[in-house]
Amino acid sequence: MCGIVGVISKAPVNQLIYDALLLLQHRGQDAAGIVTAVDRKFFMHKARGMVRDVFRTRNMRALPGSVGLGQVRYPTAGNAYSEEEAQPFYVNAPFGLVLVHNGNLTNAHALRQELFAIDRRHINTESDSEVLLNVLAHELERAARDLPLTEDEIFKAVSAVHRRIKGSYAVVCLIAGYGLLAFRDPNGIRPLCYGEMEIEGGKEVMVASESVALEGTGHRFVRDVAPGEALFIDLDGNVHARQCAEQASLHPCMFEFVYLARPDSVIDGISVYQARLNMGETLAQRVISTMPPSEIDVVIPIPESSRPSAMQLAQKIGKPYREGFVKNRYVGRTFIMPGQAVRKKSVRQKLNAIAQEFKGRNVLLVDDSIVRGTTSKEIVQMAREAGARKVYMASAAPPVRYPNVYGIDMPTKSELIAHNRSIEEIREFIGADALIYQDVAAMKRAVGALNPAIDGFEASCFDGCYITGDVSAEDFAAIATQRAAQGDEEDTQRSRLTLHNTSEQ
Repeated sequence: MCGIVGVISKAPVNQLIYDALLLLQHRGQDAAGIVTAVDRKFFMHKARGMVRDVFRTRNMRALPGSVGLGQVRYPTAGNAYSEEEAQPFYVNAPFGLVLVHNGNLTNAHALRQELFAIDRRHINTESDSEVLLNVLAHELERAARDLPLTEDEIFKAVSAVHRRIKGSYAVVCLIAGYGLLAFRDPNGIRPLCYGEMEIEGGKEVMVASESVALEGTGHRFVRDVAPGEALFIDLDGNVHARQCAEQASLHPCMFEFVYLARPDSVIDGISVYQARLNMGETLAQRVISTMPPSEIDVVIPIPESSRPSAMQLAQKIGKPYREGFVKNRYVGRTFIMPGQAVRKKSVRQKLNAIAQEFKGRNVLLVDDSIVRGTTSKEIVQMAREAGARKVYMASAAPPVRYPNVYGIDMPTKSELIAHNRSIEEIREFIGADALIYQDVAAMKRAVGALNPAIDGFEASCFDGCYITGDVSAEDFAAIATQRAAQGDEEDTQRSRLTLHNTSEQ
């Protein structure tokens, strides 16, 4: 999961892209990058870190131009510690292309071999986004050979890209001297939308991962990019759209509604906030069928994503809703921190319990999901230390039992607390007096009811069904090996940091 944005304007866009990335910061905290263009020349700055840390005044001054794009990165493929894998990515031919990508390619390894052996293109990082960029560059070169580059050739190239790559992808690409290209995978797994604003001298068009980036920067939301669809926005702000996939269906990622997206966003016609309210309502039915509500004194959310579900649950079971945890807003989202050791260390730095809400009470803690279980275990222990008599835990999402390969950092079975464990075994691990999970079918009904046009959901981490149909046991084994290697890299990086800090003391 990453956050991406692209803008075509008549005014400088560096500050606008910066502001949009701040609104998308929840989608990635590992790295950030912006590229702008003047005529056919690109200006780029990218680095590891949060948006406010990566871009200083001197960096912003070095990003002129009225066309540009940006990304906040949350690494799920490649090397989380590599500065080179921060986006955007650039190739100089054809025309000059710069690309940002949200998602994961499931056939990146095969494509990498094709690019070298057949397309004669060199890949210099482990990032699947660089693979995607080179596939797009090759297909653009083929489509536009001996022809002027028009939207017809651009859409022809995107159609070829759809035929070659599999997985999840929302893409924004800047073509030097021509405009902005945006497209979405044929299953619509990762979100992408666009909006417009009238400005002096013409129209400004923005493409972004979530509607909150449009609305927060004053743009009028126009619509979501359809699955398999491509948009080409020329330098005058004219939007050309075409369906480029042979077969397209709308199966957005369920985890966007559970956790990833901001509650004030609307994705594929579904309010994320309302989706979480609905999940709270169905979870309340599970709680009532599992234990008498009279055994619960208070409902307490685990900030932030679970709040709407917890509020609705509390209302349905007739119990008071209380804020029992205070969140340190200067610590990032623990779920998307690279490295389990960093995650575990940050839990108590992130949350602090308000003892008066726990002391002598039977508390029902509500979380959006339980992935690895380590955070839940820490939080249950915090509730007990604050004086709770009994601690119950409810998850607004079903058990996460299967790896995810479409851009969420839960790719190996060994990391998932619910894989091959019963609910009772999970309850014992986290130390709760009771554990209640959402039902998979009920969750899909609750969210799907908000937009009947949805064909279904990509919910593989809950139901084990992989919508692209190309995921095998061998793929999971390869991912596990990559994760192990990345763990070794994390240990090396921590050792280097320790030595660096020691030498400075």
